[in-house]
Amino acid sequence: MTIKRLQAVRFRHTYSDFLNSPEYASAARFFLEELYGVRDFSVRDRQFSRIAVGLEALFPAAVAELAVDMTELHVLTERLDHGMAMAWQATPTSDSMGTRYQAAWQLTGTLAERQRQLNVVFAIGKELQALVRKRGIRTALRLMRSPARAAGLESLQAFLEAGFDAFASMKDATFFMETIRDREQVWITRLFDTASDTCSQSLSAIWSQESSAA
Repeated sequence: MTIKRLQAVRFRHTYSDFLNSPEYASAARFFLEELYGVRDFSVRDRQFSRIAVGLEALFPAAVAELAVDMTELHVLTERLDHGMAMAWQATPTSDSMGTRYQAAWQLTGTLAERQRQLNVVFAIGKELQALVRKRGIRTALRLMRSPARAAGLESLQAFLEAGFDAFASMKDATFFMETIRDREQVWITRLFDTASDTCSQSLSAIWSQESSAA
């Protein structure tokens, strides 16, 4: 949970402007709570592992691709987070939080995997953006509550509704998603930079500020 908690702190810092924006706060909280959240996702995880079978028969066709991408993101993220948690335990406890986090990052996964992770996040955002433009989808999602509950997919249903509502609240979802992509790309590049310690220093400062404010 340490890795997830540190990532959530970094996200809150990176997107503090969105989190404090009337237009973008809902979407930013969705990303923070659903993709970078600290809470236990084990129930949703089990549901995501089952959605490939018969998905299109249960949910509207426009939702199927979104759910499949969400499954890919889940599998990749959980593997990378688990790897980082193991690497974190092997880092010297005398090092700063930022140094330990960057070392764990560099010991886990590859640039290609992190790039894929970001690309899938961006794809999910684009799919949610497209969904909110389709007439009748919100009503269709509401109608799916009972069938989803009967199929044991209520957590997936809740995720889809939360994502739909978050993106429907924005006037310019393209700006939001492109900003997410650009800022995360900067962090990925900096975290893989072995020639400089400015990234680890920045991370330590972010977490120190969060601890002081708590």
